[in-house]
Amino acid sequence: MGRGRQKAKNTKIARELKSYSPNLNVSALQRELGHPDEDQYVDKWADQYADEYEEEKA
Repeated sequence: MGRGRQKAKNTKIARELKSYSPNLNVSALQRELGHPDEDQYVDKWADQYADEYEEEKA
């Protein structure tokens, strides 16, 4: 493909992307980005076992 044809193809694609407007479900996006459940990020195994370096000090 020549340079002119490639540039014309890229320009056409850029115009299509510029005018592209997908449907946006705002309520679903708000639910997804809302406040996460605090327990979701808690490491349930964190305090169950002592760390190796703590055992050496004791």
